[in-house]
Amino acid sequence: MNVQLANVISDVVGETGQKILRAIVAGERDGQVLGAMKNVRIHASVDEIAKSLQGHWRVEHLFALKQALAAFDFIGTQLAECDQEIEAQLKRLEVHEGDPAKGKKRSRPRNAPKFDLRTQLFKMCGVDLTRIDGIDVTTALAVISETGADMSRFPTEGHFASWLGLCPGTKITGGKVMSGKTKRCANRAAQALRLAAAALRTSQSALGAYFRRLCSRMDKPKAVTAAAHKLARLIYTLLTKGQEYTDQGQDYYEQRYHQRVLRQLAQRAQKLGMKLVPTEQPA
Repeated sequence: MNVQLANVISDVVGETGQKILRAIVAGERDGQVLGAMKNVRIHASVDEIAKSLQGHWRVEHLFALKQALAAFDFIGTQLAECDQEIEAQLKRLEVHEGDPAKGKKRSRPRNAPKFDLRTQLFKMCGVDLTRIDGIDVTTALAVISETGADMSRFPTEGHFASWLGLCPGTKITGGKVMSGKTKRCANRAAQALRLAAAALRTSQSALGAYFRRLCSRMDKPKAVTAAAHKLARLIYTLLTKGQEYTDQGQDYYEQRYHQRVLRQLAQRAQKLGMKLVPTEQPA
């Protein structure tokens, strides 16, 4: 129809886009009237929206738009029913009481269920996995759906990480390591953890600093796998010990890293018969 609505509204399935599209299907053709339906968060002016809606309104295209909106509504109904069924199943698995402690406010993922998934997962696991930076409710649900809350079948966190396919390979021949590449694994929990690890790139937490330091030492895919391995170990520790995760912050991680580097340098200097002497700090 030559309608360029997506040029002025980034999300045509949002509130403003849906109002305009449904008004078009209902018979409205006046661009000024359609533009006036915009939400206050839309930066484009009414005139800009009206200009983007100058189309030829061919009957077959209007019919296709009507069909697309009907399919969109049907899928929305199906998703709502899925959310209700997921909530019912999670309630059957509740073994703990209470609500998770209030943490830092996070935006709800767009594909997250409409109900309070964080509380339901807490009542199922006894700990709030979303306190781990990078783990949102959808990631936690993906991991718990694959593994369950009972980690007793994994003797150690290393066994858990190996089952996820996040451990380095051990291809050794004649005592020589030939390859440390991780094994191929179509584990959905591992895929979710890799996505969570990649999201740590801009995080100002200790895990974010850890991931950025990994990226400085190796290529991005290896850093993502290593960070996902660390997230998996944290999840295993929380589920087995029942302790809440507390992020120490980026500054704490950098300080610990600085101390570790100094300790390693001191040990190397001692082996060479030398001694590190700190310089005086300027006033």
